[in-house]
Amino acid sequence: MQGWAGEVEDMVETSPVYVGIDVAQEHLDGAVAPAGEEWRSPHDEEGIAQMVARLRALRPALVVLEATGGMEVMLVAALAAADLPVVVVNPRQVRDFARAMGKLAKTDRLDAQVLALFAERVRPPVRPLPDAESQALRALVTRRRQVVEMLVAEKNHRRTALPPVRRRIERHITLLEQELREMDDELSRALRASPLWREQEDLLRSVPGIGPILAATLLADLPELGTLTRHQLAVLVGVAPLNRDSGKWRGKRTTWGGRAAVRAALYMAALVATRCNPVVQAFYQRLLAADKPKKVALTACMRKLLTILNAMVKHETPWNPDYALTH
Repeated sequence: MQGWAGEVEDMVETSPVYVGIDVAQEHLDGAVAPAGEEWRSPHDEEGIAQMVARLRALRPALVVLEATGGMEVMLVAALAAADLPVVVVNPRQVRDFARAMGKLAKTDRLDAQVLALFAERVRPPVRPLPDAESQALRALVTRRRQVVEMLVAEKNHRRTALPPVRRRIERHITLLEQELREMDDELSRALRASPLWREQEDLLRSVPGIGPILAATLLADLPELGTLTRHQLAVLVGVAPLNRDSGKWRGKRTTWGGRAAVRAALYMAALVATRCNPVVQAFYQRLLAADKPKKVALTACMRKLLTILNAMVKHETPWNPDYALTH
């Protein structure tokens, strides 16, 4: 009898746990599947630390969050630094899952439950950070926590300091706040370019011809994707035809400037897309039929591909040939 009870206990202990976390501006809602446990933590430094401690105790097989426009970055950084299996997913994918499950109501608590259920049923694969990136992330998170602690201490000191000392404390607070902003920007860039961030990568990789190199390059070196007009983005990357007219000189429109690393990766992707992407391939063939030089036609394909990707990220819409034809 004791042996049977021990086996049952072992099964309970090893039963996988899946966690969903809904991130709001003021609080974090957590839910566990299949147990149904729920809790709420404040969305601040202390609340994030509480969340990490709780999840370490739970030892989940998977933690799923939605991308929420940046509010989730510090939590994801803390979870990844704690070696917890965290995945950031596309909100549209979760909404489609909720509709398919008949869960139409929407509150922060219910959103956390849906995310936990999504983690349990869909199980998006975890993409752990390489050791070097993981160590760098832990170092950044640790240093950020130290800066926050210093900032809190200095603000407390300011309350009772005499004027000559208060001025020095205020200068130090200004420096610490600037350091904190820079570290937050660095963390955000590092995470969005990491394997943890599935939202935009999944959208980009849904396009025929877009491989891991271009997806990673766009995430790391073109954070403006999805926020600018197609012309602004083309100029930023360096694939927009620009006039080079001065005085009596009237030259051909050429592309120049921009971000060389993005342009190089986009060139290779466009080259592949002219063979395997039906929209880009048809566009390329039309340009060649109109006697456009191959180099000009390929540059136009780069610009076309960039326009499609920009619209997809802006509207959170995966690849669809009919949709792509309109952009």
